[in-house]
Amino acid sequence: MEEFLKNIHFMLLDPERFPVAMAAWLLAGIVGMVTGPMHGNANPFLWLVFDKTLGKIGGRLDKRERAGPDLLFRGFILTMMGVMAAFGIGLFATELALMKGFYGMTEIVLLSLTLTSGTVWFSLLQLYFAMRDKKVSKGAYYTIAHSTRTDLSGSDDYGITRMGMGLAARSFDKGLVAPVFWFLLVGLPGAFLYAGLAALAWRFGKDGFTKGFGKTALALEKLMGFAPHILSGILMALAGLFTPTGGMTRALIGQMFGKEKSAYEEGGLPLTAMAYSLNVSLGGPSVDLDGSGIKRSWTGAKGATARLEKGHLRRAIYISIMAHLLFMASLVGSLFWAGKIF
Repeated sequence: MEEFLKNIHFMLLDPERFPVAMAAWLLAGIVGMVTGPMHGNANPFLWLVFDKTLGKIGGRLDKRERAGPDLLFRGFILTMMGVMAAFGIGLFATELALMKGFYGMTEIVLLSLTLTSGTVWFSLLQLYFAMRDKKVSKGAYYTIAHSTRTDLSGSDDYGITRMGMGLAARSFDKGLVAPVFWFLLVGLPGAFLYAGLAALAWRFGKDGFTKGFGKTALALEKLMGFAPHILSGILMALAGLFTPTGGMTRALIGQMFGKEKSAYEEGGLPLTAMAYSLNVSLGGPSVDLDGSGIKRSWTGAKGATARLEKGHLRRAIYISIMAHLLFMASLVGSLFWAGKIF
């Protein structure tokens, strides 16, 4: 019985996947920083594919003037199409990695399509340099607007900075920790399935303020993303320990007892940890690219400033990088625990 349980454990959580995950993160980071975002979108490549395909179909179906039950049914059908497509792509990717492995590189490249890191840092640095030079034009924040699906044309620098910092927190959760979590658990099908659901939730969920079309995608994404979301929040809080003026203790207390916390759909624990750690106020109402009002709550300690400037953005980039490094360190620690190193 003990041997059977061990076999099940290694089949579901194969230690051989850990180096693949770390290499995929490194690839996504380097390529993203070198090339920058594709089509002005810093999210994972698979999200872009879903946006260009199912996103266009859904855009014609998601009409605000329709009744809620009608939108819910239409969204359910589209989400099921997305689930089947994402899982099918994951199965195909698994077979491709087995047949054309190229010393493991195929699996690394395929997994990297569900991840993002370098493109987000590229976008935030682009905004930071523009703010430093006092030349914040549309080109400086276009990627942030597109990646968060937020209309920033009427926002001031403070609002743009808040969105950029929010992108850093949320992409760490949904563009790294969650897809890697499911890859480690069940392989490429798990990573692609989660990434597909996250893409649909991003495209149609409106941060939880959807009239009905994105509710199914949001619910399924939350179901798959709940466990890695907690891990993301813990790591973002721990990153405050290594960030200048950051506060790990503030972040952990804010996540557990803070009155101004972010709901899961609005950024959740990672966004809350960043806000409390850096002692700033994030979130707040906005308008999405479809013209819908997004009434996000404010997240952060009482009295924390929402007038965010380039210094706040620099610290957000720093804490984001530290959270990424802590996640990679946790994977290395897992390999030690599994006896795969030394």
